Amino acid sequence: MTSLVPLIVMLPLLGAAVTLVFGRNPRLQMLVTAGTLAAVSIIAAVLLVAVDAADKPFAVSVGGWPVPFGIVLYVDRLAALLVLVSSIVLLAVLLFSIGQGAADGVEETPISIFNPTYLILAAGIFDAFIAGDLFNLYVGFEILLVASYVLITLGSTESRIRTGAVYIVVSLVSSILFLAAIAMIYGAVGTVNMAQVAERVAQLPPETQLVLHLMLVIAFGIKAAIFPVSFWLPDSYPTAPAPVTAVFAGLLTKVGVYALIRTETQLFASSDINTLLLIVALATLVVGVLGAVAQAELKRILSFTLVSHVGYMIFGLAIATENAIGATVYYIVHHIVVQTTLFLAVGLIERKAGSTSILRVSGLMKAAPLLAVLYFVPAINLGGLPPFSGFIGKVALFESAAQVRTPLMIVLILGGILTSLLTLYALMRAWNLAFWREGDDLAEIEGRVGYLGNAPAADVQTETRRIPAIMTVATAGMVAVTIALTVFAGPLYALCDRIGAGLLQPITLQQIDEEAG
Repeated sequence: MTSLVPLIVMLPLLGAAVTLVFGRNPRLQMLVTAGTLAAVSIIAAVLLVAVDAADKPFAVSVGGWPVPFGIVLYVDRLAALLVLVSSIVLLAVLLFSIGQGAADGVEETPISIFNPTYLILAAGIFDAFIAGDLFNLYVGFEILLVASYVLITLGSTESRIRTGAVYIVVSLVSSILFLAAIAMIYGAVGTVNMAQVAERVAQLPPETQLVLHLMLVIAFGIKAAIFPVSFWLPDSYPTAPAPVTAVFAGLLTKVGVYALIRTETQLFASSDINTLLLIVALATLVVGVLGAVAQAELKRILSFTLVSHVGYMIFGLAIATENAIGATVYYIVHHIVVQTTLFLAVGLIERKAGSTSILRVSGLMKAAPLLAVLYFVPAINLGGLPPFSGFIGKVALFESAAQVRTPLMIVLILGGILTSLLTLYALMRAWNLAFWREGDDLAEIEGRVGYLGNAPAADVQTETRRIPAIMTVATAGMVAVTIALTVFAGPLYALCDRIGAGLLQPITLQQIDEEAG
């Protein structure tokens, strides 16, 4: 089974090379990209089943170098699960983008550029998930960030170039902090292998541990968009093409959250900053959702809810119990799928109505009843209505917090409930205005939501566009996956519980050496 591990990264990189060679053959490019992501999905599913059955991780030392001197690729339950979910999401968004490219031509989605860049982005995400040392994790981040720089500015419009510049600057600052932290950790403990760092860092003075710990948390916090370093996200994501925004919203911040999970449960388990993380989680929850309520543009509403719901993940991570970590992993899977689905649905709304401003769009219930369903189901899921996965994940987090029984935990539970209600309000207000409202209701409704009059507006777009069937099918498929998270919540949550238990028992260097063999 260990021979499958390197293929998770190798296949996307090889696929990117092939799509570059055949840049003048869009159909072949699309087949290669789709086939590569489908193959990674199968490999990840096989590895997840095998790792779970074996109850131990798989490790591969690249190039045959002895551990810890070589690059180690490390797949445990968490890494395998996130690679599987990510590859499914990437494949669905790819199908959506194929339909958009076929309908709009290469000006909006230049296929010759999009496909190789998209596969490189996938390789970076997968490499980050299976990295066994900090420097390889850094490399994974840089691979996905370089690809994201290209994708976020596709089409080269003024707004995309402007927001892309902000995104690049913020990402570079985060990367510099991460690289500086790696250098300091290496200077302090003489290694960047995660298992070896975890063994040695506990021997450092508490002050040194705290400095190194906080540097990593700040670097990963910028990537995860936690408050107060989340300012860049609501302005960066909404201007990108619909499929790019969807995959960014679903996956890029989760790579940062994943790195925080590794940091808190394995690298710095002996350095406790949980109280600080709880405060940050509460601020992220509340500030993000208040921003969402104040928006009149669908992509900005979703971008602020994205920031807000990262707070739930930091909340679960800060509780630091097996149940809480398991609930956090479940919520990450839920949020990847649901947030991506909502952005795809908004992409369809933009094409159908010619705008994503809830002050301009109306009457879509009659014009596009299927689209109403495709938005409504993930919206109430994200809002936490029972019996959907959003409700299951939030209740699990609240139960874990209640077991700790501290005043701060009670405050976090109340903050989480308020955030859930306001999320539901913002998303259902948008659904009501865009789908239920008729044209003659415009003056009455605008009077009730007059406070949105000064909210940032969407890019001007007055023409509607044809919606190819493949775009609707891709979005409907993602909606089906969101429902599957509820239908199969039992076995999935049991897997997440095992992940939580395993993360609080960090793997040792000796075990990795034995697996890498």
